[in-house]
Parts: sequence; structure tokens; C-alpha cells
Amino acid sequence: MTQLALFDLDHTLLPCDSDYEWGQFLARIGVVDSKYYARQNERFYQDYKEGKLDIHEFLRFALKPLSEHSRAQLKEWHDQFMAEVINGQLRQKAIDLVKQHQDAGDLCCVVTATNSFVTRPIVESFGIEHLIATEPATRGDGLLASFTGEVKGIPNFREGKIQNLHDWLSKQDLSLAKLPRSYFYSDSMNDLPLLEQVSHPVATNPDDRLRNEAQLRGWPILELFA
Repeated sequence: MTQLALFDLDHTLLPCDSDYEWGQFLARIGVVDSKYYARQNERFYQDYKEGKLDIHEFLRFALKPLSEHSRAQLKEWHDQFMAEVINGQLRQKAIDLVKQHQDAGDLCCVVTATNSFVTRPIVESFGIEHLIATEPATRGDGLLASFTGEVKGIPNFREGKIQNLHDWLSKQDLSLAKLPRSYFYSDSMNDLPLLEQVSHPVATNPDDRLRNEAQLRGWPILELFA
């Protein structure tokens, strides 16, 4: 019977934060005002790590550049981002972890707060088909539909990950209750709500708060980048 393996992305499968790095990349190539964007990017990143991020304020900031350029131009920049930033961050231990679950026949999915435009090509680099991410809203039809700068549906953050996961599973006639085993690998205390939902939570490269929580609960702690 199907088993489920869920993975957070940033600081879990990657040793960096792809959302933060995308913002830094846009500042570096001059797409956004570098001083302002770098300052705001750092502020939001610190808020996230401290567990006090206003996800709606952050998403208005993060998705705005997507609404100001064509899909073709954005893809060109993202290809450059993958080549210059992300490809060098792919680690064999993380790739092996995913492959271990795939070889076991587990249903694998990345569940990340970072938006799907930034993350889908990264997730594909791990050979993972399924992605649950914050979805940028679009106008128009097909692959050339333009981004509006708004969010479609529920931001995939904290409790929002649980709702979006349940919706995704229900479309496949599955549920956490029906699955014999469900794993979730995450580094962040922000993911505690979803870690509590699965049968096998794994604190992966955990931040200090999640490490302490995992030790209290007897959860396994996995270090991929030590």
C-alpha cells in the first residue's frame, strides 16, 4: 500500500532558502532596487526564522516582481538563477534521501511555503513530480498567463500546509488516515503543525527551536549537511 514521503525544501533538501536567494539574485542583476529589496528580504527572512512572519505582507513583497515582467523574461532569469545559485546547492545526501523513498515506491511530494514559480524547477532537479507550494495568481490562459502579484488560494505556510495537503490527497482518493506510513522532513519550527499530522516526523537539519522540540518528543533528527 502507498506510503507518503513529504519534504520541506528550504534548509531541508537545500542548504539554503530558495525564496531568499531568489530575492538576492533579482537584486544582484538589477531587476529590483538592490538596497531596498535586500533590506526587506533580510527583514522577512529573520521574521521567518523567529516564527513571526506575516505571510501576507511577505507574499505581497515577494510576488510583486513576478507581476512586472513577462513569463518569457522570468523564465530566462530563473534559468540563470538555477545555473548560478541553485545547482551548486544540490547535495548528494539530500538526493539520496529522496531516492531512498522513491526506490521504496513511496509517493513523494515537496511541501513548501516558497511559491511554485521559484520552486518547481528546483523540485524537478530532485526528480520529484509532486509539489504543494504557495501558488501565484495569474490572468490569461495557458503557459503564458501573466502573474498578478496576488496569491491563489491559501498560502502554503504553517497550518495552510495541512489544508493544502489534505486537498491534494483528496484529489487522489487518499488521506493521511488511510496511509500506513507518512513521513515529513522539515528543518523549521514553522512546520510543527504538519509534523504533528504525520506518523513519522523527522526534524531535518533543524533550527534550534525544532531541535529542542524533537528531543522533547523523541523524534528522529537527521543532519543532511553536517
